[in-house]
Amino acid sequence: MIKAKGKSFEGAKVSISGSGNVAVYAARKVTELGGKVITMSDSNGFIFDPQGIDLTQVQEIKEIHRGRVKECTGGGTDYTEGCQNIWDVECDIALPCATQNELDKAAAETLVKNGCFAVGEGANMPTTIEGTDVFLKNGVLFAPGKAANAGGVATSALEMSQNSMRMSWTFEEVDARLKDIMINIYRQSADAAAHYGFEDNYVVGANIAGFEKVANAMLAQGIV
Repeated sequence: MIKAKGKSFEGAKVSISGSGNVAVYAARKVTELGGKVITMSDSNGFIFDPQGIDLTQVQEIKEIHRGRVKECTGGGTDYTEGCQNIWDVECDIALPCATQNELDKAAAETLVKNGCFAVGEGANMPTTIEGTDVFLKNGVLFAPGKAANAGGVATSALEMSQNSMRMSWTFEEVDARLKDIMINIYRQSADAAAHYGFEDNYVVGANIAGFEKVANAMLAQGIV
């Protein structure tokens, strides 16, 4: 979505909520693409480092020691108790990967005011309806969870494919296959939105593309 609109993660400041599997691997991907992750959180609070969070330290504390993000301080990393102000931090891209309804209207308005140009949902409906409306009305690129979180389902399907074929793909091969799947989901959402007069509205596009896929499958099976 970002690449298609002539923008990039390269040099971008990226604010991520959460520090579980989704958030950690979102952070890894951001780093691979040249971005700088400046915030991560858990249920107690969030850490902020304008120079970029040490992801290796976060993974060690969260995945090995089962600790809290407040332990990931040192250098230029600061900790703030409570998560309600994480979206006050100025960023170019926001990836809410923590909880439902964590990004409300007020937070969305703050992100817009601070120059955020893209939001990608990585949790179960982390943005409220009012927050989503703010992004759409202000031209912020918005990847809804209905499309973005399809990656989790796709990964499960790739796992089942390996099991059925008695094969074991490398992390890199699975990642490459997942990338192709997600690009296709983006294109279907973008094409559907444009076709029905809602260009760049990926919420509408994902809804229509998903409905058409189910409808076509039902027609093919003679159910309707």
